[in-house]
Amino acid sequence: MRAWHTDDTIRVYQAYPPPIADAALKAGTFVPPFKRERMTWIKPSFLWMAYRCGYASKPGQERVLAVDITREGFHWALAHAALSHFVPTVHGHHDAWASAVQKSPVRVQWDPERDLHHRPLGHRSIQVGLRGEAVRRYVEEWIAAITDVTDVMRTVGELVSSGRDGEAAALLPAEHPYPLPDDVVAPLGVG
Repeated sequence: MRAWHTDDTIRVYQAYPPPIADAALKAGTFVPPFKRERMTWIKPSFLWMAYRCGYASKPGQERVLAVDITREGFHWALAHAALSHFVPTVHGHHDAWASAVQKSPVRVQWDPERDLHHRPLGHRSIQVGLRGEAVRRYVEEWIAAITDVTDVMRTVGELVSSGRDGEAAALLPAEHPYPLPDDVVAPLGVG
């Protein structure tokens, strides 16, 4: 897994319509019209976020936020996660997986990482879905900073669409391998 991170935080991305983004930026956390009752997905990969939101062009995803959360919070989420799909080598039996999904406040799915043109790459990127207790912890405890990166996202997209991939790549955040805690590696289907 790759991400922008420090000794204390890891950066994840989310895309929202302007009212949610503006309220979050003003409050320094997610407040209404953000809905805590819904599952919210956080993505450590800038390029996967770019793929998901179409470089901030898709309806309802016009604003992209970089959310720096505590590594402790991120590790809690991973330790309480269930994979979004059944993996026999991880779960053994389908019923065990179904039970884990039902009980867990966190979902993890691994999707192909994307390049600047949204083409799938040969390695995977993690998406982490939070609900219930995990959303409460995210909003109330884990967020260290929220930054609007919409302009960077759109600029990268414009450069790519005009064939200036080198200039676009130069604007990407430096994402480095992130050391996953040993106790969550096997349950997340890593390795």
